[in-house]
Amino acid sequence: MTAAFDLSRFHALLETRTFGRNLIFEPSVGSTMDVARDSARRGAPAGTLVVADEQTAGRGRLGRSWVTPPGSNLASTLVLRPRASLLREVAMMAPLAICHAVQDMAGIRPAIKWPNDVIIGEKKVAGVLIESDLDGPEAPWVLVGAGINVNFDPREYEEIREIATSLRVETGHEGDREALLASYVHDFERLYRAAEEGESPFENWRERLATVGRHVRAQWGGGAAEGVAEDVTEDGALVVRTADGEAIIVEAGDVTLRA
Repeated sequence: MTAAFDLSRFHALLETRTFGRNLIFEPSVGSTMDVARDSARRGAPAGTLVVADEQTAGRGRLGRSWVTPPGSNLASTLVLRPRASLLREVAMMAPLAICHAVQDMAGIRPAIKWPNDVIIGEKKVAGVLIESDLDGPEAPWVLVGAGINVNFDPREYEEIREIATSLRVETGHEGDREALLASYVHDFERLYRAAEEGESPFENWRERLATVGRHVRAQWGGGAAEGVAEDVTEDGALVVRTADGEAIIVEAGDVTLRA
């Protein structure tokens, strides 16, 4: 059974200074990223949060679709205006904040599959999509889209049943969407303020990575590499050691975990 997102309850649970205080809510929208982008271009303040109860054209990384049925999952995008030096760290903060929120709300300790998918076991429970415009005519902005599978059953969708999970599947009961979103936004703000003061999220992000030490296949626009994910660099790139001993630095791309 699904229930509409309770805006009043979310506001009552929100403990942030700025993140989520300017809230744009849509019962149904193509993509929260599109709404957030338009808002950023019109001057929306940092911390603006776009939330939708349903996405009909949600996007994941590398152009994949993201399933958000009505009243069941969390689809949100934050508008940030960080200095350029924080951009890499924002990509670490988002999955970390999701991990902390899921752990607090559901009692499950998720991991991160490089670079920013949140997984439980081997299955994806949340994803992050980041878009930025730091050099355009408007004030610089960064959009952080987050999709969290809360109360739907991925096993009902053939295209994702083998690779995705949800909090309801993992715990056996309905998840509290309002509390989960409030927790995620609060922890994101905490990490963001700390980074502004010079405290990097890198070590905590690295410690959560399920990818390091695993045999992986990495793919990016210009090619692919297979080997052991040996480590990550301080700016978040993945170091893949191939069978012939070469260290490949993967700045951005997609990784498949091998058995």
